[in-house]
Amino acid sequence: MKKILVLFFLTFSFILSAQENNVSNITFDGLKRTKGSFLKRLIKTKESAVLDTLKVRKDVERLKRLPGIANASYTLEKTPDGTVIVYKVEENFTLIPGLRIATANDGSFAYRVSAFEFNLFGNNQLLGAFYEKNVFNSYGAFWEHPFLFSDKLGIGLNYQDVTTQEPVFFEEGDKNYRFNSRNIEANVLFSFDFNNEAELGAILVKENYSFVGDEPPLPNRPLDLNADKLIYRAAYRYVDLDIEYQYFDGIQSEFTGQYIQLLDGDAPGNEFLKSFVSLRNDFIYYKKIGKGGNWANRLRLAAAIGNEDSPFAPFTLDNQLNIRGVGNTVDRGTAAIVLNTEYRHTLYEKGWFVVQGNAFVDAGAWRKPGGDFSQLFNGSATRLYPGLGIRFIHKRIFNAVFRLDYGFGIGDDATNGIVFGIGQYF
Repeated sequence: MKKILVLFFLTFSFILSAQENNVSNITFDGLKRTKGSFLKRLIKTKESAVLDTLKVRKDVERLKRLPGIANASYTLEKTPDGTVIVYKVEENFTLIPGLRIATANDGSFAYRVSAFEFNLFGNNQLLGAFYEKNVFNSYGAFWEHPFLFSDKLGIGLNYQDVTTQEPVFFEEGDKNYRFNSRNIEANVLFSFDFNNEAELGAILVKENYSFVGDEPPLPNRPLDLNADKLIYRAAYRYVDLDIEYQYFDGIQSEFTGQYIQLLDGDAPGNEFLKSFVSLRNDFIYYKKIGKGGNWANRLRLAAAIGNEDSPFAPFTLDNQLNIRGVGNTVDRGTAAIVLNTEYRHTLYEKGWFVVQGNAFVDAGAWRKPGGDFSQLFNGSATRLYPGLGIRFIHKRIFNAVFRLDYGFGIGDDATNGIVFGIGQYF
């Protein structure tokens, strides 16, 4: 009889213990706009499953990567029916206006205004548009739903009509062209797991280059180029980041490959435009240092294969893209190596407001059209720009980082310059 009682007691204790280790309920505290049903679908921890605290912590990191979430944490509450998980969420303000000002390539005032909603309908859809005046008028509209079909599958669409004045660098000298690109893009978005994401898409493009300027064009150089292109695009991202407001710790790597197919290669002047492959990889490493420091690094490798001789090269040397202080579209290349490294330090923090200072070094090398890969390493096309900057950050508005940097050029004919933008440089 005693054996039967002991066996009954052990069995009952095991059942109670198993119940306590099961997830009986999942709730979200602090939601205002974001839908709890959307977050439940996104996280990997499920009700009635065995409690896995490692999985719960990964869910918290996943939530903090969402544009609609500023910060997240969790608590566990033991009940007779099991464990209740409470995810505590601080939401971001996600309707973001944007303004960018610059000097256009003809010396005139240029600006770009935009508005983007990053948490449309409470499920982190993106909807936005921009208007830009950069000598000529440009505009575009974007929609993206990364989780339309499931927690792993979504789509994105955008249309852009961009017209700018761009310098093209020929052997005889540089000349300005009016560049217009009208394109419509569709992408399928995959989220394989917590760390791995991918995109597959296509872009239909109509491009036009028209010579502008009072000076006569160069002999044997085109006055006009027209091209219809179909671009096949694939991207893969590996993300392993721990985010705590303005601080980042971890790594991110993003590879983008494109095949640019010229659909009307027999059009006049299109000997300068060819079908080619474009490859680019950005590797980013962040390290949290002490209480207020953050070390950030980006290594960008890029190469074009199939148009090595074309002066209409795909990679540009530009303030906003790679080297701060160098100027707007000051050179073009068919391959590039760029290293950006900076130390960010919080100078002041109170509530939602942060002032952050930074010291940086931007360095890069380009392969010029017609050159070979040795140009990337022999110093003939290398730029080096150290500099200082300041950031004004709102901790509860998505991507609300207002940055101002000043780059000091080193070397012959180097320039200095201010770069203003929204969002961290990388």
